[in-house]
Amino acid sequence: MWCVICWNSRTMRGFTLCLVSFLVLFGSWFQSVSSQNVTKSDIQQAAFPPRGWNSYDAFSWIISEEEFLQNAELVSQRLLAHGYEYVVVDYLWYRKKVPGAHSNSLGFDVIDQWGRMAPDPVRWPSSKSGNGFTEIAKKVHSLGLKFGIHIMAGISTQAVNANTPILDTTTGAAYQESGRVWHAKDIAIQERRCGWMTNGFMSVNTTLGAGKAFLRSLHEQYAAWGVDLVKHDCVFGEDLDLNEITYVSEVLSKVNRPLLYSLSPGVKATPDMAKQVSGLVNMYRIAGDDWDVWGDVKSHFNVSRDMAAANLIGAKGLKGNSWPDLDMLPFGWLTDAAVNDGPHRSCRLTLEEQRTQMTLWAMAKSPLMYGGDVRKIDNATYEIITNPTLLEINHFSSNNKEA
Repeated sequence: MWCVICWNSRTMRGFTLCLVSFLVLFGSWFQSVSSQNVTKSDIQQAAFPPRGWNSYDAFSWIISEEEFLQNAELVSQRLLAHGYEYVVVDYLWYRKKVPGAHSNSLGFDVIDQWGRMAPDPVRWPSSKSGNGFTEIAKKVHSLGLKFGIHIMAGISTQAVNANTPILDTTTGAAYQESGRVWHAKDIAIQERRCGWMTNGFMSVNTTLGAGKAFLRSLHEQYAAWGVDLVKHDCVFGEDLDLNEITYVSEVLSKVNRPLLYSLSPGVKATPDMAKQVSGLVNMYRIAGDDWDVWGDVKSHFNVSRDMAAANLIGAKGLKGNSWPDLDMLPFGWLTDAAVNDGPHRSCRLTLEEQRTQMTLWAMAKSPLMYGGDVRKIDNATYEIITNPTLLEINHFSSNNKEA
């Protein structure tokens, strides 16, 4: 059982804690902001569960530069003051939005000469001439925000089929070892493809110098673009690839800017599995995708309990802390999973269900990533995701465990 939160249904503002349930079910778990005495010298990477906005729930994979920046501006204006500081482009920012392209299609991606993904210049016009996401990151930073991107595991099938050479970032030329140049087919583990995107990506062999060189070239490029968070997909849960996670963590620990490391998704994730990665990353999904149906929300109660019991909340992570991640908050104006369609419908959860979800996410100290189109956020949704007491609990509570 989790503590019950009673909301004021008349005003939709604030709430009162059901004190009896709270004391029965939790130990000492709430500390006020003032008691923390946080100073700049205490700041570390992911010192608190990160907050922000992610494009997936509202735009699937088809978001454009204009739509992204419009949302970023509103995050800066309306949500940054409440700690929502990251804006994240979710998956397939490199896929061309043309007939035949979809979430598991092959041959529609933009890659550079080294087999690395590059933003689709039609959807992301500032990326032309090899700029990548540099201009987007600059604009995001000018808004006082931090910029994140979604990436897939390993190497793309398209790069393997093209057998692109591997970049050695230490020389700026093709990677050479044992007297020869290494290519994508040399490092690809073709029998280990992403379980939910089998046409798209496959693992790389991190025991090879060329495999490490490829991953290093990816993440050094992201850092050069000005990326502040990478959401690494298809390497955790049922697709666990501890070798790739470990090496990417090593690379990110050495890049010239703070870069949060996030894992996704978390299908079949267990506390034992989480313990293997928690020290390598800053946040990691502990369940499958959470959409706006009560069954998805309900499924997070037990997994939250189990991660808390294993002392994983706020454990030591990459250059700071790590946090079990319950997924985005699918509130407001949304789309549907894996479609070629932008926001077109309202959240199907009732307001009471949304409040319950926000309360659980706060108590579990999950990262809080709003998923709806910020351009169409309504007052009720805004008040739920900016509830000051829940946000304080999310950052400053402790010993959050089921009794």
